[in-house]
Amino acid sequence: MTPEDAVTLLAPAIDSTGGTWADLGADEGTFTRALAELLGPTSRIYAVDRDPDAVAALGQMAATTAAKVTPVMGDFSLPFDPPGSALLDGMLFANSLHYVRDAKTVLTRLVAWVKPGGRIVFVEYDRRMPNPWVPHPIPISRLSGLTAGAGLAPAKVVATRPSRYQGTLYVAVAERPKP
Repeated sequence: MTPEDAVTLLAPAIDSTGGTWADLGADEGTFTRALAELLGPTSRIYAVDRDPDAVAALGQMAATTAAKVTPVMGDFSLPFDPPGSALLDGMLFANSLHYVRDAKTVLTRLVAWVKPGGRIVFVEYDRRMPNPWVPHPIPISRLSGLTAGAGLAPAKVVATRPSRYQGTLYVAVAERPKP
């Protein structure tokens, strides 16, 4: 996917500029760069990945974005204190949550870092069979149960496109409810 394609795909899911976000499973930063472009220069993005080569690439990419991008070595973890001290405006899971067998548990834990009213954006595959690259697919039909189980409002699919590999790539948004 080109950086331009990633911007086009994510655009309907991003409803404001600025703020602090986390991109979990950022890889080398295709969607991190798109998120930075959409959020603008007043944003801060924690780009998290467990692969040292990806984190190095994120560091090089960070130098070329207007947003403040902080590469973080980690596996679905965040580099700051627990909720209450540094809450996020949003969180992005772009082609990453399908690597987790128990996505609900991971999502429930991480949602605690998102402010009430904040957005969780998913980029996943619909109509795709499990394989080594997508071991635990999250089809659209399962997404609402996953988000409800994590305490989020129902997810809304805001964009789709055919995948070059199989099925359909979709972007969905779920918000953390306000009290």
